[in-house]
Amino acid sequence: MSIAFIGAGNMAGSLINGLIESGTAPREIAVADPVATQLEKFSALGVSAAASNDSAVEDADVVVLAVKPQVTGQVLTQLSGLKPHQLIISIVAGIDLRSLKAWLPEKQPIVRCMPNTPALLGAGMTGLFANKQVSHSQKDSATHILSAVGEVAWVTKETHLDAVTALSGSGPAYFFLLMENMILAGQKLGLDAELSKKLTQQTAFGAALMAQNNDIDPGTLRKNVTSPGGTTEAALNLMLNEGLPATVIEALTAAENRAKELAVEFGAKS
Repeated sequence: MSIAFIGAGNMAGSLINGLIESGTAPREIAVADPVATQLEKFSALGVSAAASNDSAVEDADVVVLAVKPQVTGQVLTQLSGLKPHQLIISIVAGIDLRSLKAWLPEKQPIVRCMPNTPALLGAGMTGLFANKQVSHSQKDSATHILSAVGEVAWVTKETHLDAVTALSGSGPAYFFLLMENMILAGQKLGLDAELSKKLTQQTAFGAALMAQNNDIDPGTLRKNVTSPGGTTEAALNLMLNEGLPATVIEALTAAENRAKELAVEFGAKS
């Protein structure tokens, strides 16, 4: 399987590195980007640095679109020579299938993806949706490529990608916000900044491991570490009384709504 990347930013770089580490030969990967220094980094890995987008996709089985939302239409409409068998994988945020189909040849197989930033460390979570032109083997190819940077999950409706965006796409920032404020709270309780940071980071890491490596749901895990009348219960009761559950739902709904707005803002005009 030969893979062409249009755009060589951080997420594309993570995918390329992940693919190479998982056994894909660098010679099977081509990349195009207007920034020469980006291409030099990949050339050093043995990846083919293409002179143009067209030359990158010429012999590719899969084309990974990794450009900024606002230039997606321009890039795709200027891309000549795409063949009907070539799979387009878009990791562009806010660009829906309606727009991709408007900018691509008719009946092009397309997979939309929503990865998140932990993919930069190989610990990502990516939601995927395929149009009807995508074959079973092409779905397998998309799964293989995105699995190079973490876990993947297919959704059955494109609209579900907005929920994926709200939950896992934006999700790391929610945890960072909680960690940021736990660190500040630790300092207000008298701990120095470095100790408060270490305690928060390791606690977050350990809690994530417990949630991931356990058949018990997070609600039960929470109850298991909450002794009646204890310190944990005192903290949790305050969070619950202050409306944390409702705030989380409202926050994710706001993120989902913004994802829908971005599809209109950056998408094809019709």
